[in-house]
Amino acid sequence: MPRRRLRRGDLACSVAVAVAAAAVAVAAVGAVGGGDGGADFDYRKLSGIIIPGFASTQLRAWSVLDCPYSPFDFNPLDSVWLDTAKLLSAVNCWLKCMLLDPYNQTDHPECKSRPDSGLSAITELDPGYITGPLSSVWKEWVKWLTFETALKLRGGPSLVFAHSMGNNVFRYFLEWLKLEIAPKHYIRWLDEHIHAYFAVGAPLLGSTEAVKAALSGATFGLPVSEGTARLMFNAFGSSLWLMPFSEYCKADNIYWKHFFEGKGGCHHRQQCDEMEYKSEYSGWPTNLVSIEVPTVRDTEAYPSIMDTTENITSSMECGKPTLLSFSAREVSDGTLFKTIKDWDPQSIGLIHQLEKYYQGDPVLNPLTPWERPPIKNVFCIYGLDSKTEVGYYFAPSGKPYPDNWIITDIIYEFEGSLLSRQNKIVTQFILSRSGNSVTGKPNNSSGDGTVSYNSLSWCKNWLGPKVNITRAPQAEHDGSDLQTKMNVDHHVGQGILPNMTRTPHVKYITYFEDAESIPGWRTAVWELDKANHRNIVRMPVLMRELWLEMWHDMHPDAKSKFVTKGTLLVMS
Repeated sequence: MPRRRLRRGDLACSVAVAVAAAAVAVAAVGAVGGGDGGADFDYRKLSGIIIPGFASTQLRAWSVLDCPYSPFDFNPLDSVWLDTAKLLSAVNCWLKCMLLDPYNQTDHPECKSRPDSGLSAITELDPGYITGPLSSVWKEWVKWLTFETALKLRGGPSLVFAHSMGNNVFRYFLEWLKLEIAPKHYIRWLDEHIHAYFAVGAPLLGSTEAVKAALSGATFGLPVSEGTARLMFNAFGSSLWLMPFSEYCKADNIYWKHFFEGKGGCHHRQQCDEMEYKSEYSGWPTNLVSIEVPTVRDTEAYPSIMDTTENITSSMECGKPTLLSFSAREVSDGTLFKTIKDWDPQSIGLIHQLEKYYQGDPVLNPLTPWERPPIKNVFCIYGLDSKTEVGYYFAPSGKPYPDNWIITDIIYEFEGSLLSRQNKIVTQFILSRSGNSVTGKPNNSSGDGTVSYNSLSWCKNWLGPKVNITRAPQAEHDGSDLQTKMNVDHHVGQGILPNMTRTPHVKYITYFEDAESIPGWRTAVWELDKANHRNIVRMPVLMRELWLEMWHDMHPDAKSKFVTKGTLLVMS
């Protein structure tokens, strides 16, 4: 067995370079294994495939665009995303190269941009700095050809590393593949082409930040106004891929519809189980959106909340605002946008995108919970216990689109509690700054600063009925602070808690591992204390654990199903 001993230099490498060099690292492991006198293994056949997150790859211009009153123009192959100089000096010109038509997803008539290729496309723009897909071109990023090429060039399966929204892109690929090849060949193809799948920071039930981006804009630290950020977000058809949705609602089985009704033209009918109507928040900590509307114009604008609108008083109709709240289901099925379209006509574009590209997609409605991918080795990795936004209060601003809504309050989850923007703690009830009464059911932990805990930890449902749990410090340790519980009972849908102690000021990794429930398959969930969503891919501790896991998988003397979590020493 390889010991958990690494040189400090190994921990400092960046994620993109480390993953792209996975084959080299595995080749080195193979040399170690051969030196131990084991069987003759050719570990150099493995390759690594990276699927980055939102806006984590470069865009380059494919056309000429003259920018008047600016020293900058766009020429073919010029950088568009992200060229900060052009963004600051010619923002309107730059937006022509960035925005897509919200209805048909075509380029601006004056400028066309496309993703860059090669490793530099992600290493020169911080991988994962912003989370989610940039535009519909992401669906072209991962094609069957990518895996076929890797197999032909290296002769072995791939290690798939996906960050944030890249996981949803990979999910779409798997569902597309299922419809493209014969059923009996589907699992065999996956076994031959994919050795392991590492899902890092996956928003498995979406992220509430997408709601903020759609209604008021989210700049993610860029030097643009929130209104400009909102224009960009709402122009990209795949931005809605980040929208939160209910864990209790599923789409009908497109696999059987594919055979009995043919490809295309099928609308995904959403089926919700009784828990959707028994639970208050669709499995989330609280209502995701509460929005003030100035008056009621037409009850047709409220198709799924008729009972609410029928009782609105005449005083509200005369101008007194009324507060409407929306659950995750009502966000993902379009009820929110249909409700506010009288005051925000641009919402019609979002309704169109939901109906065409999600509910009407011929392969998958991605705004539905997903089951464990049928891949031999699946690792779900995320950070936890950071302050994370889980709900918003909006009100009209009196300004035109895109600045017509303002956020009046934000609800956060933080280490098992809910907080308002003023940091007032709630377990079941709070009063926010604006006087809004907020009820909620906090998660046992909080998210990674971008995605809430219930969304990140959905992959715990992929674990079997018996789970081994280990908690170890992230830093080097002598094993004295190692905690292990074997064969912990796990009931799907009820969560699984480590029930272990913590030493103050020590950051831990908690491993949930299952190698028994499905013969030949392994499933693991890694929770990293205080790991930030956008920076987790650059954390040395993550690189160390990925490297150790690959080493373990390829080592001829490995006896355990997972890497042992004993002494970890880091040599200087």
